[in-house]
Amino acid sequence: MKFTKMHGAGNDYIYIDARQMDEDWPALSRAMSNRHFGIGGDGIILVLDSDMADLRMRMFNADGSEGEMCGNGIRCFAKYAIERNIARPGESGLSVETLAGIRTIVPRMEGESVVSARVAMGEPRFDPAEVPVVLERAPERTIGAAVLNYPVDIDGSHLNLSFVSMGNPHAVAFIDQSVEEYHLHNIGPQVEHHPMFPRRVNFEIVNLIDPGHAKVRVWERGSGETMACGSGASAVAAIARLMGKGGDRIDITLPGGTLSIEWDGAGEVFMEGPAEEVFSGEW
Repeated sequence: MKFTKMHGAGNDYIYIDARQMDEDWPALSRAMSNRHFGIGGDGIILVLDSDMADLRMRMFNADGSEGEMCGNGIRCFAKYAIERNIARPGESGLSVETLAGIRTIVPRMEGESVVSARVAMGEPRFDPAEVPVVLERAPERTIGAAVLNYPVDIDGSHLNLSFVSMGNPHAVAFIDQSVEEYHLHNIGPQVEHHPMFPRRVNFEIVNLIDPGHAKVRVWERGSGETMACGSGASAVAAIARLMGKGGDRIDITLPGGTLSIEWDGAGEVFMEGPAEEVFSGEW
């Protein structure tokens, strides 16, 4: 089985052209993603045919669970497909079917290489039923359907969580403590598996520097802490904009690099960031 390792701002996945293949993908993702006994990655991403878009993307996290969507992963997906002539972008970009819906990726080319891409990430969904999140009590602060700064105490840590779906569930916490010093590896798993999240959750902690810049770390559902998370950065930008903390464009700096997010308060969120190939091999 041939594979290619790629990353977007350090969020790394193993790409497989699976159009003519049928495997136990969850088991394979666990084996291939292992950083000691496998290739190493945050999961695997499959390139598949689609009846409704140019291609279909499936992603499996490092623990074998299937995710709906990955913003960093889909940029590299586009790079993989375009550079191997599996598909070519149309006037509006490359359309990709995901479990979160069809996403459109506009690549930025240097010669024949895709170096970065802009992704239409879909509309943020704030209704608790769509996240989903099951609230234990009535929220104290809402804007429309959005629940903001919902207080939760976990292992002695007080969090004010705001909820949004970017096709996958997110809980965002703006904190005063430096994100670098925050004990994410202790609190992150407990937030991910908290009973209020029936499908688990991605957890973002945020230091807002100014309305156009934030520093973020992400505990990603099914993979643990990742170097970057495109849907997580989009979730942070949407919540910041909704709360009046962020502008229409905000740069999200994560451990693996910076993603630029645009959202004017209505319609789709747009994300732009790098796409890089690391190496190819055979499993």
